[in-house]
Amino acid sequence: MDSHVNAPSGVRSGFITRSRAAVSLLFLMNGFVVGCWAPKIPDFAERLGLSKFELGLMIIVFGVGSLVMMPIAGAQIARHGSRVVVRATAVCVLPLLLALTLAPNVITAAISLFLFGGFIGAMDVAMNANAVSVEKSMRRAIMSSCHAFWSLGGLIGSGLGGIVIAKLGVLGHAQLATVLAAIFLALAWPMILADPPHPDAKKEKTRLPMVPLPWLLGLMALFSMVPEGAVLDWGALYLRQDMGASVALSGLGFAAFSATMATMRFAGDLVRDRLGGVKTLRICTLFAIVGMLLASLAPDAEIAILGFALCGIGISNMVPIAFSAAGNIPGLKPGIGISVVTTMGYSGMLVAPSVIGFVAEHIGFAVVFMALPVLLLFVLIFSKLAHYADGVSGGGH
Repeated sequence: MDSHVNAPSGVRSGFITRSRAAVSLLFLMNGFVVGCWAPKIPDFAERLGLSKFELGLMIIVFGVGSLVMMPIAGAQIARHGSRVVVRATAVCVLPLLLALTLAPNVITAAISLFLFGGFIGAMDVAMNANAVSVEKSMRRAIMSSCHAFWSLGGLIGSGLGGIVIAKLGVLGHAQLATVLAAIFLALAWPMILADPPHPDAKKEKTRLPMVPLPWLLGLMALFSMVPEGAVLDWGALYLRQDMGASVALSGLGFAAFSATMATMRFAGDLVRDRLGGVKTLRICTLFAIVGMLLASLAPDAEIAILGFALCGIGISNMVPIAFSAAGNIPGLKPGIGISVVTTMGYSGMLVAPSVIGFVAEHIGFAVVFMALPVLLLFVLIFSKLAHYADGVSGGGH
C-alpha cells in the first residue's frame, strides 16, 4: 500500500516539521499529566480515607473511563479528523488534576477519575491518529519518537512530583502541573496537522470494523503491553521477594527497563526507516523474549535487572509499530483502526497486572515471567502484519 499519495500538499518531508513538533508536544503533555498523577495517589487515598482495596477500585474507575472513551474518540476522529478531537480532549484534560486535588468526597473523586481516565485515553487515540497523519505527510516513521516523548513526559511528571508536592503542597503542585501542561498545549496548538476526513466519510455510519486485521494488530499490542505492565507493577516485588534484593536495588528493575525503552524509542524510527516494520518488529520481539526469559531464570537480582533492560529494548518499538500499522489499514479510517488497537493494548496494561498478581501469589513471579514470552511468540508469528506500518515511511518490507 502506498499512502504517500495522501500526503497533504505543502508539508515538508524534512526531519523536524511544525506538525511533528506539535504531535511530539501533545505526547509530552499527555505523559506529563499521567506522570503528575502518580505521586498524588497517596495523598488522594489519605484525604478520602480509602483502604488499599478501595484505592484499587478507584484506579479501575480510571481504566474504565479510558476503555469507554477510546472507541468514542475513534468514531469522532473518523467524522471530524484527529486535529479537532485532539484539541478538544486536551482542553478537557487540563482541569482534571485540579478536580482530583479538590474533590471533597468519594463520589466526586470517582467522577473526576473516570473523566481523567476517559479524556487521557481519548487524547491518546487522537494524538496517535495525528502521528499517523504526520508520518504520511513526512513519508518517514515518527511514531517511536512520539512514544519516547510520552515516556519522557511521564518521567518528568513523576520524577519532579514528589519534590514539588513537598515544596508547594498538593494544590500548589496541581496548579503548577496544570500551567505547564497548558503551556505544552499552547505551543502545539497552532502547529497541529489538519487531517480532515474524506468528504464521503461524514455520511458513513461509523461502526466497529468487521475485518480481522485491526483485531489481530490489537492482540499484538495487547500481548506487547502485558509484559510492560508486569515489569511496571511487579518487577520490584519480584526482585525484593524472590531475589532478596535491597529496596534500592529492587527499584532498578523498572528503571533499567524504562531507560532502555526510552532510549530505543528515540532511535526506533531511524531503525524502522532502514529495516522496515516487519524486520524491526521481529528483532524487537526476540530481544523482549530473551530479556524476559533471562529475568525469570536469573540466579541473582543483577542478572534479572539486565533481563529487564533487554526486555525494555525489545518492547520499546513493538507498540508504536502496531499503532502505525493500525493507522494504515487499507479501506479503514485511521481513527477506527487506532481506537481498536489502543483500546485492546491498554486493556492489557489495566487488567493484566491484577491477574498476574493473583497467579503469582499461587505459583511465584518467576513462573509468570517465564510464561509471558508465550504471548510474545504470537507477536512473532503475526509479525508480517507490521508491513502496513511501512505505508508511512517507505521502508523495506
